[in-house]
Amino acid sequence: MDEKKLCHLCKRRPARRHCPALEREICAVCCGTEREQSIGCPLDCEHLREARVHERFPELDPKLMPNPEFELTETFLDNHQELAIVAGRLLFVAVMSNQNVVDADVRDALAALVTTFKSANSGLIYDVRPDNSVAAPVVSRFREELDKFRADVAERAPAHPVLDKDLLGVLVFWQRMEFQRNNGRRKGRAFIESLYGILPPPPEEKPGEGSGIVTA
Repeated sequence: MDEKKLCHLCKRRPARRHCPALEREICAVCCGTEREQSIGCPLDCEHLREARVHERFPELDPKLMPNPEFELTETFLDNHQELAIVAGRLLFVAVMSNQNVVDADVRDALAALVTTFKSANSGLIYDVRPDNSVAAPVVSRFREELDKFRADVAERAPAHPVLDKDLLGVLVFWQRMEFQRNNGRRKGRAFIESLYGILPPPPEEKPGEGSGIVTA
């Protein structure tokens, strides 16, 4: 068999899929076993997207749920739904500023943010930064975007400031969502991909206007 038609990874099976991460042709078996393990798959890969439809997440031990002492009631989540969505969007912005970020890095970033806001809620100023060199910039970018959001709210609605205790609650919510959506793969980004679903829809293009990049 022509070696050029063999899988770039195993060198044994026929190469039937194009891997956009490796920019090489690989076989279906290597695609399945190495996906988000040794291969950092782009979120728009057609094979990754197909795999997401059938993905099974590892069974979770409720005892390992982060910050179990926090009771996130339905009332709290209903009352702070918009804040949770904003926090999720800001987290996605922070994550996408570095293409190397995976779910494990987001887990470290969220752990640091929750610890910071735990301290703030108790009246202490203790800004926690993760040791993870990939997660640390995520925390910095999130805090930067959050400060802008809080300043905007303070200007538009000074009687309804964004409270630390409420931010703590929604960050614990996203921390638990990451816990549930993490597929256990070394380079997994299933949780990050789920954040994409809460982004605002693109603005409708008016007749006569060409498409372009809209910046905030």
